[in-house]
Amino acid sequence: MNLLDAVDIPSLTIIKYPDPRLRMPGETVTQFDERLHALIEKMFELMYKGNGVGLAAQQVGLPLRLFVANPTLADDDERVYVNPELIELSGTAEAEEGCLSLPNLSVSIKRAAVVTIRAMDAEGNVFEETGEDLLARIFQHETDHTEGRLIADRMSPIAKIANRRLLKELEETFASS
Repeated sequence: MNLLDAVDIPSLTIIKYPDPRLRMPGETVTQFDERLHALIEKMFELMYKGNGVGLAAQQVGLPLRLFVANPTLADDDERVYVNPELIELSGTAEAEEGCLSLPNLSVSIKRAAVVTIRAMDAEGNVFEETGEDLLARIFQHETDHTEGRLIADRMSPIAKIANRRLLKELEETFASS
C-alpha cells in the first residue's frame, strides 16, 4: 500500500518543533502517481504561505524522502527533489538559516558552500544538480529534514543557549496542544 493512500492531503499543515514526526527518517518514494503530484502541489502551497524557500515531507508529518524548493520564488523556479542524495560537497560557508517548523528561530549554521545533489523529479526521472550559496544551503537543510535532522541539531553551543527560551516555548506550546 502506498503511504499517501491513507493521507488527507488537503488537510496537511506545517508541523512545528518538537513534533516527533520531524525526527522520522524518510522512506524511499517508489510510486510516482497523482497522489504524489497532489502532495507536491500542497507542499508548494504551504511553503509559499509560510514564506519559505524549501519544505520537506517531514514538515507536513510524512516520513518520505521528498522536498520541494524555490530559491528565487519565481513562478518558473519550482523544484522537486524525490529521494535526494548529497553526492559531492565542497568548501564551507556560514549563514543565517531559518526553518518553517521552528518559527522565529534564525541561527548561523556552517554548511558546505557548493553541493551536488542526485534526486528524482516528480515523474521519477533521475537527475543531478549542483548548487551554490542559497541553493546549496537548501539542498543540505531539506535533505537533513528527510533524514530526521533539524537546524536545532546543528546549532553551536552558544546558539543553543541564546535560543533556549524560544525552543522551550515551542516545546511548551506543543505539549499543551
